[in-house]
Amino acid sequence: MTDTTAYDYVIVGGGTAGSVIAHRLTADPGVTVAVIEGGPSDVDRPDVLTLRRWMGLLGGDLDYDYPTTEQPRGNSHIRHSRARVLGGCSSHNTLISFKPLPSDWDEWEEAGAEGWNAAAMDPYYDKLLNNIVPVDEKDRNAIARDFVDAAESALGVPRVEGFNKKPFHEGVGFFDLAYHPEDNKRSSASVAYLHPVMDERPNLHLMLETWAYRLEFDGTRATGVHVRTKDGAERLVSARREVLVCAGAVDTPRLLLHSGIGPRADLEKLGIPVVHDLPGVGENLLDHPESVIVWETNGPIPDNSAMDSDAGLFVRRDPGSRGPDLMFHFYQIPFTDNPERLGYERPAYGVSMTPNIPKPRSRGRLYLTSADPEVKPALDFRYFTDEDDYDGRTLVDGIRIAREIAGTEPLAGWLKREVCPGPEVTGDEELSEYARKVAHTVYHPAGTCRMGAADDERAVVGPDLRIRGLDGIRIADASVFPTMPAVNPMIGVLMVGEKAAELLGGGA
Repeated sequence: MTDTTAYDYVIVGGGTAGSVIAHRLTADPGVTVAVIEGGPSDVDRPDVLTLRRWMGLLGGDLDYDYPTTEQPRGNSHIRHSRARVLGGCSSHNTLISFKPLPSDWDEWEEAGAEGWNAAAMDPYYDKLLNNIVPVDEKDRNAIARDFVDAAESALGVPRVEGFNKKPFHEGVGFFDLAYHPEDNKRSSASVAYLHPVMDERPNLHLMLETWAYRLEFDGTRATGVHVRTKDGAERLVSARREVLVCAGAVDTPRLLLHSGIGPRADLEKLGIPVVHDLPGVGENLLDHPESVIVWETNGPIPDNSAMDSDAGLFVRRDPGSRGPDLMFHFYQIPFTDNPERLGYERPAYGVSMTPNIPKPRSRGRLYLTSADPEVKPALDFRYFTDEDDYDGRTLVDGIRIAREIAGTEPLAGWLKREVCPGPEVTGDEELSEYARKVAHTVYHPAGTCRMGAADDERAVVGPDLRIRGLDGIRIADASVFPTMPAVNPMIGVLMVGEKAAELLGGGA
């Protein structure tokens, strides 16, 4: 293997945060940056760039598609979609765009992430280049409008027009999305940050369909990344200044572990030489689990939509909670993938509400089962294992609230019958079992290389995003989240990217 190229910075992952950092650093023509991206480009790909086609990307060629380990109290069949394409999960997801709530950031600082409080982080939202706008009027489906009216009437929560205008504890309304309504085109991280400059900046080098499988170290200093290209060729990409690992909450700890960075006993058991004993790598695996309740409608519903889940609801059941403690996506489709496994049928026409846990208390872990980098890691989310069963009870409350909304006009007039779990399922234990067995993910894994204080032995990075005990390497993606934001995390990841670029001196 020969090292023929070296760059000032090497970014592993051309996804949500990596795109931001690459854009900001290469604004200085004297700085060279290589972006190592395992997937292809999204340029001129309507299957990727058209927002409403997002569901067709799940499980396909552009998906790493990670399985879940056995979940005794949850659904063991969940597949965790992770994007294999430029732009990362912002090229895969629904682009629902929530600025993290002030309480989310303040919670980070309380967990040891000094300087990451709400006041310090707020300016980074204003720096974002994405086109973040409310769902356009032409995309507001009639049944979604009636869901908003019914929730407002049934629960007394405020109607929100623009969730990012000010902090909220409760509310129902149409989401803000990172998209261009005129043609339903994504405003992903790659579209907003890389497309405008990728052909204009000779100092920006995109290495597409190139897989990073091991980090190179000289003592405690990261000096490069071992990669394998599409044709199987291997090479070392060297970093003169720093390596930035932005591969996401699954592939960032996976890369660290295969590079000998992680819990010593686990690495030694697999025969991986230990470079740096760091027990927190792969721990603190977070997610936003949600269940589903489905209704058959009285015939077809209008098909205008931005992406089939354009409106949602936040509820604060506990008045002592710092933010919402229950959330719902309203799907304009019968979302029965998991209920069908229990014997339920998919109606020809229907809608769904998905009770979601904004602040889950269960914590999981990611770990390797083989020293072979080609073998996927194990993801054990430990769904619904928190000591007080807070997570399970949250979903039961959510099903009851969803039924209350469904029985309220004007939404009630659309609905023919409840399909899953069915009106005969009413007891707490029955509802809990159903809710947990059909639970799914909204693809928000986070926390596996969490940020914390210098004296926190379980923290993987400090507030400067440097890996504890190592030099020349930082992490910037959802893996550094100490705790889960109550809202969809994509905007938070973009803001992490903006802050990381500023820490590196590339805040332009």
